[in-house]
Amino acid sequence: MDNSIERIATQAVPEPAGHYAQAVAWRDLVFVSGQLGVRPDGSHTVDRPFAEQVRQALANLMAILTEAGSGPERVLKVTAYLVGVENWPAFDRVYAETFGEARPARSVVPVPGLHHGYLIEIEAIAARPDPS
Repeated sequence: MDNSIERIATQAVPEPAGHYAQAVAWRDLVFVSGQLGVRPDGSHTVDRPFAEQVRQALANLMAILTEAGSGPERVLKVTAYLVGVENWPAFDRVYAETFGEARPARSVVPVPGLHHGYLIEIEAIAARPDPS
């Protein structure tokens, strides 16, 4: 059984600005780093409405999952860091649109602020088919 850690990267999402990977996979598990609403070309959505920031952050998450050989139906756990608890209902609507019938375990954590002034950051743990 292979115990190596695989770094996952896709050009569909901006390169990390810090010392981390977009995601790492170990065996059949994929750990996706927190995603902000940064567009693939590196431009920011921080000045856009909350729902648009959520859609972009989720699009980034899904692109990374696809690169890792996974998808929304294989997501085990999502953690969303949310500025402004009043944004929770809007987050839930966009999240439900994106995940459809998939209902992974989820935590929504209200926070006072996020990098660059974003209102949402989303990370996930997913499974993928065992490559062996």
